[in-house]
Amino acid sequence: MYISPPKDWWDAGDPSLPIRTPAMIGCSFVVNRKFFGEIGLLDPGMDVYGGENIELGIKVWLCGGSMEVLPCSRVAHIERKKKPYNSNIGFYTKRNALRVAEVWMDDYKSHVYIAWNLPLENPGIDIGDVSERRALRKSLKCKNFQWYLDHVYPEMRRYNNTVAYGELRNNKAKDVCLDQGPLENHTAILYPCHGWGPQLARYTKEGFLHLGALGTTTLLPDTRCLVDNSKSWLPQLLDCDKVKSSLYKRWNFIQNGAIMNKGTGRCLEVENRGLAGIDLILRSCTGQRWTIKNSIK
Repeated sequence: MYISPPKDWWDAGDPSLPIRTPAMIGCSFVVNRKFFGEIGLLDPGMDVYGGENIELGIKVWLCGGSMEVLPCSRVAHIERKKKPYNSNIGFYTKRNALRVAEVWMDDYKSHVYIAWNLPLENPGIDIGDVSERRALRKSLKCKNFQWYLDHVYPEMRRYNNTVAYGELRNNKAKDVCLDQGPLENHTAILYPCHGWGPQLARYTKEGFLHLGALGTTTLLPDTRCLVDNSKSWLPQLLDCDKVKSSLYKRWNFIQNGAIMNKGTGRCLEVENRGLAGIDLILRSCTGQRWTIKNSIK
């Protein structure tokens, strides 16, 4: 949620002007004490580290406030050499992010689950009781998250067209997953499954099959999508918006079924070459099946 100043700020030619921001770092800020208390301070249900600044940014905007960066302000932040809390900071960052999503993000909460490759139902993380925070939001008559996107953070990418996401596995090679491989090769590969960003597949209502960590804003490149250019036996990973043929970037896929390109009729399959390894290829369909980790109902 930290983005470059908007064009109108640059055009004004005054580097001292305040910059509207959707959120800010949580370690140093100035706030109206009365307003801060009215909106519930920081969420006391968050644990250890991470997410409190995002919760505050969304809450401030939705509940009648605003947030700015003051370029001429000077704040010293003295950080410890070693943080005194639990070493598993990543877990708590994830937990707190889910808490923000469940209280404030409405129909867009799925974005957080997709980004962390967690199922929407029973993600296996106890986020604590959020009923008081939801009641606070209701009592303050805060706006919905769509308003935040429309008026505060229009640069945020939207992924509401997602129907399934997570690792993609083939029934003929279950220990490897679809992977984006080296970015410069523009070719999808197979790689031992780990479920991190390079293996985050996302299948959409339009039939696009994206691969890689979610993009953050429209100011930066989006996740590339799988393409059958009808010539190569290798599946290409390209910028979807730059692929002229709509059908070459669209795929038919259902859980535990084939992945077939709508333009060429070829299927995404694996070929076991023994000691030489396993290849990811495009060819006439032979009945191979794919499963994706999570689905959105």
